[in-house]
Amino acid sequence: MLVPNYKALFTVRSILIKLSLVLLLISCQKEMAPTYTASGKVMDDFGNGMEGIEVSTATGKSALTDAQGNWALTELQGRHTLSPADPGYLFTPSSAEVKESAGNINFTASHVTNENETRILNWFNQQQLPNGLLESAENGNVVSLYDNALAALVFMLNGNLERAERIFDFFDARIHTELLSGKGGFSQFRDRNGNPNNHRWMGDNAWLLIALNNYHARTGSSKYHQLASGISNWLMTLQDTDGGLFAGYGADNAILNYKVTEGNIDAFNAVKGYNTFHSRLLTFLENDRWDEADRNLVSWPGNPAYRYALDNHSWSYCIFNNYPVSTLYSAQRFITTQTATLTNARITGYDIDEDRDAVFMEGTGQMALAFKLAGMQQESDHYLLEMEKILVPSPRHTNAYGFPYSSNAGTGYGNDPLWPEASTQIALSGGAWYLFASSGFNPFAVERHKSIPQADMFWQD
Repeated sequence: MLVPNYKALFTVRSILIKLSLVLLLISCQKEMAPTYTASGKVMDDFGNGMEGIEVSTATGKSALTDAQGNWALTELQGRHTLSPADPGYLFTPSSAEVKESAGNINFTASHVTNENETRILNWFNQQQLPNGLLESAENGNVVSLYDNALAALVFMLNGNLERAERIFDFFDARIHTELLSGKGGFSQFRDRNGNPNNHRWMGDNAWLLIALNNYHARTGSSKYHQLASGISNWLMTLQDTDGGLFAGYGADNAILNYKVTEGNIDAFNAVKGYNTFHSRLLTFLENDRWDEADRNLVSWPGNPAYRYALDNHSWSYCIFNNYPVSTLYSAQRFITTQTATLTNARITGYDIDEDRDAVFMEGTGQMALAFKLAGMQQESDHYLLEMEKILVPSPRHTNAYGFPYSSNAGTGYGNDPLWPEASTQIALSGGAWYLFASSGFNPFAVERHKSIPQADMFWQD
């Protein structure tokens, strides 16, 4: 007959009880351990906050950055490694260790350039003329002020300050002969030798100021301060009694006695800060250009066929903080599918207006950027892929690619036909906005977060 070893059983039982008590104690200590919060910001190379970047722990707890690039992880316990992640960026530092409450845990994101972006950048580099300017299209002998502002932003985005400064130097040398001469302002167009047509468009001057704002934010330099101040002052002289800005001056020095919504929101962003100028401009937009039922700014009041324009959807979202994301959905009114003249591919994208007779490459890139800023990555990627269907090699430059202005022959805003080569020659603007969208770079970000009183933000519910 077997006799139980009570001493051994008692020992095992004691060990199990002690082990259970130890585990219970550890569990209680874990539950009783203080929690803490870690927070910080993710910024691009310009110092602008980046929206929609995930910051996570190794245990799977995560947070997304907000519109200012801020993030916070709450109820943390113990030691954690925090890492930002996005397939299009490298982060410095790559991670951070925390074990207690900490703020100002900041990361800088640098975009990783892919093959298509490199080819487009090659086009920009080779398109620059000895005088610093870039023709708006290959072999076009037309230099647009707006396009050169975009080019300066492209160069800065990719760390090439010297090329951006060559553009700024051209205009800086003409402060007294153009900007401050007569009615003032820089010409909207000039030839490749720099000879101006003297048609001074308010919106294009605002874009040069936007590019300068980005330069100053990136470098901290006071260089070009006189240039930026001169443009800002000139824009403010165009303000009418209702708060809106006139479109500029014609070549005959007569005021362009109408107001362009797009140019007004550009100027709102371009002129630094928030003061009476900005407040009056918002009053104009609210009273004269805001469609409350559609929740959008209109382009041409009183003309139903061209009441809306695409850039007032995409740019408004990029310019105004807390602008309704519904504007990106209502932009479906501009979507069209066309056969590309250069590649014979069927491409879906956005036209500039509701006649939808061509895909506007620049505008499709603008929408891709707005989608990315809204956290709608799938939509952003979709339209960048659509654009790539007509990314074509340059017949003029080496290992350089770009987009035509439009997919096919069509009209611009309104019923005026585009120039004959709009769908067959590489143009600057589509490539610029493709690069902005693929990198998540918002050119308006420097002045996006103005201190606007809640009462003035008419676009909010």
